[in-house]
Amino acid sequence: MIADKKLLEYARVHGNYYGTPKDFVLNSINQGDVVILEIDVQGALQVKKNYPDAVLVFVLPPDFEELKRRLVERGTEDEETVNLRMNNAKKEVEFLNEYNYSIVNDFIDESVDKMKAIIEAERLKIKK
Repeated sequence: MIADKKLLEYARVHGNYYGTPKDFVLNSINQGDVVILEIDVQGALQVKKNYPDAVLVFVLPPDFEELKRRLVERGTEDEETVNLRMNNAKKEVEFLNEYNYSIVNDFIDESVDKMKAIIEAERLKIKK
């Protein structure tokens, strides 16, 4: 899919390749849907470069200690992977200014409400 340019974005993250199929996203947008991508900074910057009207929202943990606690409690990664993810997270925060909005994901209900508010604000925005 990379070679055939069928991905909206792709990146190697935490040792694995991830990507977003372009046709699905563009077809959904053309139908008037709001599409939310859960992607890392590498992918977000690719989207921003190729689709300047894209709205980027950086979701932050309350702090790095809480992020580590959440990763450990999930129980899906070993210690080495948790450490890799923590190091990557600290590097990704440096790109915060490349985004349009940020949300601190402290309380899930509040974070969802903030995301809904961003979507509504973008729908109401007068495009120039």
